[in-house]
Amino acid sequence: MIREGQPDDWPRLRRIQAATLSDPWPELLELSLGEPSLVLVLTVDEPIGYALVVPDDGVAYVAEFAIVPDRQGEGNGSRLMRALLERLAERGIETVRLTARADAERVHAFYRGFGFTVVEEIPDHYDDADGLVFER
Repeated sequence: MIREGQPDDWPRLRRIQAATLSDPWPELLELSLGEPSLVLVLTVDEPIGYALVVPDDGVAYVAEFAIVPDRQGEGNGSRLMRALLERLAERGIETVRLTARADAERVHAFYRGFGFTVVEEIPDHYDDADGLVFER
């Protein structure tokens, strides 16, 4: 099931964030569980992934996209991304952006599979890596 995040999801989403993201930002996640941000949660008995999106003037920025490591490779990320893109389209948002580590080839292939292309390189975006901005 994919649903919008609720404040009581925060502890589990925080654990997912810490387990999957190289530069987690817990405050962003906690503040985003409410308007105007959109947090979609993928649950299979319990939350196993989430997408945190900040819409701004017709453009959505996917600030965080995460699936717990032991549930990756099962199509869960694809299910969540499809639902996210559909939800954004329903809101009239056509442009979606996100940033990924420049050294994360598997992640790049995932995003390209959904029509994202690299539009910008950001040197030293992460503590230990450059960033790539993807857009579709």
